[in-house]
Amino acid sequence: MGPELVEELVEVGGDRFALLRPADPADLLDEAAFAVDEFLPYWAELWPAARSLASVLPDRLEGVRVLELGCGLGLPSLVAARRGAEVVATDWADQALELLATNAARNGVRLARRNLDWTRPPADLVAAPPDLVVAADVAYEQRNVEPLAALLEALGAVTLLADPGRKAGGALLGRLGASFERDDLGGGVSRLRPRGWPPR
Repeated sequence: MGPELVEELVEVGGDRFALLRPADPADLLDEAAFAVDEFLPYWAELWPAARSLASVLPDRLEGVRVLELGCGLGLPSLVAARRGAEVVATDWADQALELLATNAARNGVRLARRNLDWTRPPADLVAAPPDLVVAADVAYEQRNVEPLAALLEALGAVTLLADPGRKAGGALLGRLGASFERDDLGGGVSRLRPRGWPPR
């Protein structure tokens, strides 16, 4: 039996979504999963950074290939898909991906989902990187910084990164400074463009 779900209505730039989310993320705490890799159900919250990131997405994304890292409830993925993007939403938590499938269907959007461990990115993802990477509030802990930075460098795509000012988030932006040029879009959202972009 899964967690109790509640519906939350969310509006982003005229796009409206009815999202199911766990009523109490604390109900998802799993001591066994935490013991393996300090796994916590971060995915079960609709974080402010996800709203900020969704709000800066372009109004038209037809044909743009978008990859969301650490999607959680997947609001940016849902918005991008509604606006025409070809979206692959990724997370480490299978429960997050399962609920995202439900929310996508309920809101009439289509997207692909994929389990992704940043420390072991699949070769096909790196070989055919997306046009745009999006990630909201993914740098919770210092140990996330290097794997995430290495993955973003390997993908080499324009990235929208939303962070609420976490210490690890600042460390991630600092780590990426040598590889990406950064523009501040406001609301804690940075646009990172690979140095030398666009490719010749």
